[in-house]
Amino acid sequence: MAAKKSDAAKKTIVVKQIRSAARRPAVQTATLKGLGLNKLNRTRELEDTPSVRGMVNSISHLVVIVEERG
Repeated sequence: MAAKKSDAAKKTIVVKQIRSAARRPAVQTATLKGLGLNKLNRTRELEDTPSVRGMVNSISHLVVIVEERG
């Protein structure tokens, strides 16, 4: 059997919202909400998966990756 990674060994990224979602397309606002961001300067620690990376890349003008852990 293959060994599974423990929760402590998972890679995470810390994402910070640096620009407002006001006057942005609804899909960008929904992406921010999907990441758990809704106000300026909020940070979230998210699991580093391809889907999360894709969401961050699609709104890269609104957020910044502060730190990569793991």
